[in-house]
Amino acid sequence: MGYKKTEVGVIPEDWEVREVAEFSKIVTGPFGTLLKASEYSQGDGVPQISVGEIGDGCFRVNEHTSRIPPHVVKRLPQYLLRAGDIVFGRKGAVDRSAMVTESEAGWFLGSDGINVRPAQGHSPYLAAQFSSKPVKTWLLNNAIGTTMPSLNQSVLGRIRVPFAPQAEQSAIATALSDVDALLAAQDTLIAKKRAIKQGAMQELLTGKRRLPGFGGELEVKRLGELAHIRNQKVSTSQVDPETLCVELENVGQGSGRLDSRSNAGSAISTKYTFQVGDVLFGRLRSYLRKYWIATESGLCTTEIWPLATDERLVPSYLFALVQTDSFIDAASVAFGTHMPRADWDVIRNFEISLPSTEEQIAISKVMDDMDAEVFAMEAAREKIAELKQGMMQALLTGRIRLV
Repeated sequence: MGYKKTEVGVIPEDWEVREVAEFSKIVTGPFGTLLKASEYSQGDGVPQISVGEIGDGCFRVNEHTSRIPPHVVKRLPQYLLRAGDIVFGRKGAVDRSAMVTESEAGWFLGSDGINVRPAQGHSPYLAAQFSSKPVKTWLLNNAIGTTMPSLNQSVLGRIRVPFAPQAEQSAIATALSDVDALLAAQDTLIAKKRAIKQGAMQELLTGKRRLPGFGGELEVKRLGELAHIRNQKVSTSQVDPETLCVELENVGQGSGRLDSRSNAGSAISTKYTFQVGDVLFGRLRSYLRKYWIATESGLCTTEIWPLATDERLVPSYLFALVQTDSFIDAASVAFGTHMPRADWDVIRNFEISLPSTEEQIAISKVMDDMDAEVFAMEAAREKIAELKQGMMQALLTGRIRLV
């Protein structure tokens, strides 16, 4: 059996190219006239899936996700999600999508979500096509708007995908699902290791457990006695445009690393300065756990605190402290509702158990070793993810046939 050239590339002769609108019903989430912000909360009800809850192939629902109460669900049943639906964010990261599984059926489509309900085809296969690089690129190139890309039903309906025969769609989805299972297993191991680290930090940093060779009573100090915000601000126009400039989006969530880099030349407004060894802590939505210990000097957004220590507090020990659940809880005692920010008046009174400098360094080394184990596990996961990408490229174009 041969291949043919199409507008989406070379595909098998027995495959078709079809637009999403041909085989799906597309629904945009309810606007303010139908669903007011006062009608939902973070209390009881079903999760509301908007752009913030849509990850790359998965949903990110947590205690901060808004909930839709039963009486609103009863009034707006047309926005309930079904297993097999594929949901996109309507604004911002328009290339991300996730398929609704049986366990997520009954969740509610939020105003910033847009839902594809296939009437034909195998949903897991179509979800994989939507996650493929060609479709993601097409969405980013065709989304509406310049400052913030947006989707609507017309744009989403024009997506063209290779449409394999039904049996082959199912076989491809099963093969990719097997790799997803490997990724999920690795994610579980990483989560367990992080939980072990969190428990170890809680014990070591409070003095409940001491490392061999250390003992005695620990001093209790307020953080503000040992550390301060490096409150030095400059305009990005006054520094070398290549100067490192850390924005919140550059900092990994819960990883303690920079996921990306920006520079002063691409930034505007006034920024904080920071020095090597400062602990950068994201004060906006502190529950997102954005922190980094600076390995070079630079600038950062004023939504990040650059915390500098005196000689009694080792920077790496402070870096461990800001990762603890108790510190995050304190930082979450915030002002502002829609854009909650940590309050320094609360944080400076945060009590810490202060061991000797030598013990602080030893505890920091234990934390570094545990981080290294997590990083190694994450690297193994990345290799599995790369394997999946290669499989997707081969299977979703029909270059490798399973049927």
